Amino acid sequence: MYEEKIELLIDGVFRAGSEGQDHPLLNPATGAELTRVPHASAADLDEALAAAERGFAIWKAETALGRYKVMMKAAALIDARLETIARVLTLENGKPLAESRGEIAFSAEATRWYAEEGKRAYGRIVPGRMPGQRQMVYKEPVGPVAAFAAWNFPASNVIRKISGALAAGCSIILKAAEETPGTAVAFARCFQEAGLPRGVLNLVFGVPDMISRHLLASPIPKKVTLTGSTAVGKHLLRLSADTLKRTTMELGGHAPVLVFGDADVDHAVATLAAAKFRNAGQVCTSPTRFFVHETVAERFAHGLAAKAAALSVGEGIEPATQMGPMIAARRCDAVHALVEDAVDKGATLMTGGHRLNRPGNFYAPTVLNHVPDAARIMSEEPFGPVASIQSFASFDEAIARANALPYGLASFVFTRDGATARDAEAALNAGLVGVNHTMISTPETPFGGVNESGWGSESGIEGLEAFQRVKFVSELFS
Repeated sequence: MYEEKIELLIDGVFRAGSEGQDHPLLNPATGAELTRVPHASAADLDEALAAAERGFAIWKAETALGRYKVMMKAAALIDARLETIARVLTLENGKPLAESRGEIAFSAEATRWYAEEGKRAYGRIVPGRMPGQRQMVYKEPVGPVAAFAAWNFPASNVIRKISGALAAGCSIILKAAEETPGTAVAFARCFQEAGLPRGVLNLVFGVPDMISRHLLASPIPKKVTLTGSTAVGKHLLRLSADTLKRTTMELGGHAPVLVFGDADVDHAVATLAAAKFRNAGQVCTSPTRFFVHETVAERFAHGLAAKAAALSVGEGIEPATQMGPMIAARRCDAVHALVEDAVDKGATLMTGGHRLNRPGNFYAPTVLNHVPDAARIMSEEPFGPVASIQSFASFDEAIARANALPYGLASFVFTRDGATARDAEAALNAGLVGVNHTMISTPETPFGGVNESGWGSESGIEGLEAFQRVKFVSELFS
């Protein structure tokens, strides 16, 4: 049973869209309709903009301690409702309950971290050049925020935006993903019940392009933050240009993995299998291009294929499930087209490579070996449960292949040699590098990419500063 009523939140009131438009929310594991998702009209968006402007004036004037207290109450409510929200997340997204529970727990932790860090938004005093002069640097909230969150992490994508904005003193209009609205609604209820003033948090759903065009044409939002594809990021940047909005863009990736000849292969296989097939590969930092030293390449490929073939694939609400469905049938089709193209061009299909014959959007965990550079999957992010393996002979060759694409979000390195690790860390074009592990996202550390994977960071002090602006004041009294 789906346990969340999907509503818009505008000016502190949960309600339907004013024009009665909606669409069905489907369970990706069964295709069954879970509920209906209301659409915000242009009039609703105008109300949200006005509410965010009023809410910003109230929330900016609140003390950092006052904001902290509200956010800590919201985090406690998220913790208390973890099981209920995790079930909502799994039903709408498909990922196993264990993953959903971890994501909700992360969200409560991130809210607490931002609440604490908001009390440490320090400025500084700069010594004056003249007697009686005082020079001060202040950190101020940037203003109302327009935020856009992706469906693949319905909790963590949403909470980084809400908590970062609120900790800095900003109001926010969040357009959460229409595919996974319930988690955002559940979080919004927690913040409202914690005492957040009206208009500080607004939540809308609807036709994405209409909403983004309407919100970004307004001068009210001063900041735009997106988790989404590179194409969508470029589109929002163009829409933001006319009003010179500040932006944080967490965009697509195509993460390379370098497994050197001295690596602990068994550890690499186990670690990377878990990371690759988490959320059915629908992760922007998911390892996708596996470059393995020729001395261990076949052993690694067979080990990864065995792990993939042994995965229990099914509905996320089933306790035994290790990998759930993809979000939509179109994503299965897109992944299969990449796999077929790779095999046609000479790749070896070691396991998987087909949709599962059952209701829902299930694609078999897939491992491709000896994938040629000409295969589309080596340059197009699969965003699905597919690992593509090539061998390499030298360090320079591995780095060149890893850096061959315009993306630069995550990269991973497996080696027992510290010097090799440091050389790779320095050489990789990526905002995130994990060495001998893949857990590179925490509330206290920056998360963001370079090049066509975007700019700016969420989480860490960088994530708080993304919602701040700098004011310099110079006083002179004789």
